[in-house]
Amino acid sequence: MGYGEIKHFTDIQAWKLGREIRKRIYKIAKGLPNFEEFGLASQMRRCAVSVTSNIAEGYGRYHYQENIQFCRQSRGSLYEIHDHLITCLDENYINKETFNEVADIIKNTIKALDGYIRMLKNRKEEIEKRK
Repeated sequence: MGYGEIKHFTDIQAWKLGREIRKRIYKIAKGLPNFEEFGLASQMRRCAVSVTSNIAEGYGRYHYQENIQFCRQSRGSLYEIHDHLITCLDENYINKETFNEVADIIKNTIKALDGYIRMLKNRKEEIEKRK
């Protein structure tokens, strides 16, 4: 995956996809039963926010390795969201179509995030070679 010039964290493709996931997760969470408000719904919202906020925080760090670590945390949140979606599907809170749509975005976000991490690692190595 090619990356154009990144002038702001909102230019990062993984962040853009994470934003879409966040919007969808918030919509799903609103539709969960009331008794899930402080359990599953709350956890899903926190994970969804974590995806984009970790990418943003990593972008704001000075060192490549710190940025990479925040991206890895974001990736962990994506897998956690996927698990929560499986729970929603198992409990019939969402239908298979909704599950598949969001799971596909998650899969694409993980790919984009992995590509971004690779790019960061490559840039870090280039800088280290110049020293």
